[in-house]
Amino acid sequence: MRYSILDLAPVPEGSTTAEAIANSVALAQMADGLNYHRYWLAEHHNMIGIASAATSVLIGHIAAQTSRIRVGAGGIMLPNHSPLSIAEQFGTLATIYPDRIDLGLGRAPGGDGAVFRALRKSPQMAENFPQDVIELMQYLGDAPSDAAVIAHPGQGTHVPIWMLGSSLFGAQLAAMLGLPYAFASHFAPGALDEALHVYREQFEPAGRAAAEAGPHFMLAVNVIAADTDDAAQYLQSSQKLAFARLRSGKPGKLPAPTRDLSEITPPLERMVSQALRVSAVGSPATVRDQLASLISQYRPDELIITGQIHDAEARRHSYRLAAEVLDDLAA
Repeated sequence: MRYSILDLAPVPEGSTTAEAIANSVALAQMADGLNYHRYWLAEHHNMIGIASAATSVLIGHIAAQTSRIRVGAGGIMLPNHSPLSIAEQFGTLATIYPDRIDLGLGRAPGGDGAVFRALRKSPQMAENFPQDVIELMQYLGDAPSDAAVIAHPGQGTHVPIWMLGSSLFGAQLAAMLGLPYAFASHFAPGALDEALHVYREQFEPAGRAAAEAGPHFMLAVNVIAADTDDAAQYLQSSQKLAFARLRSGKPGKLPAPTRDLSEITPPLERMVSQALRVSAVGSPATVRDQLASLISQYRPDELIITGQIHDAEARRHSYRLAAEVLDDLAA
């Protein structure tokens, strides 16, 4: 089973965006030397704690400074863009870095109403999502002889497209189009079981890769590993605080870890616990047991892990330990 990294390019408190991007490059380079298969970045807007708003630009930057690992979007929020522009961007990336670029697509806005207006879009754009995905697939496929518009670069690159989702809609669309499917279980696991069942039951091979591989499911898991359970739980306090503040309408940079979580009220604590339930947090032995349980329960074809950790070296150490655990599980 392949395993990968989802990097939200966090900007920690006391740090700058430039430092956050440098930290992502260093993490990707470390992953390139381990057995991580993919390194994905996500599109978010108007958030000072996330440095990956210009996702395709950052993908190119990371791909240029790594040599083996696949680099991609987990994902691009397609309602924010025209299918042609995304085909050209990722077609260009695939031309520069052959067989190393992935394109995950979501229909969430990646921001609020003010972001939509700033992007010159509207919430209604999401209604066209299925048609836009099909159009994008056509731009990246082989050009028909009568095509009025050709994505160049893009046409014929066959950049692998993934469907992302946290609801039944994405599962149904991925099944209908024969696409691999990644579920956002790292922050919205509520519909995970039902969506996975729908995807596997309704999958229809519709494309070249799909016909060869059948349904292909990626599970997203929060992993925070440290030398001891206590140290890992302390590091996780950053993620808990960040999520609670986001849900309270007070997003910001990634908080420093703390023993004092009193600002998380009981209702928020229940919300955070539910949102982050697909997690493995602790020493290598603890993380191994928790990951083994999740793999046994959901039988993913791939695993993608993410860890919101304030200190860059502690974050790299966590991913090193996770790689050792996952290699051990595979063996």
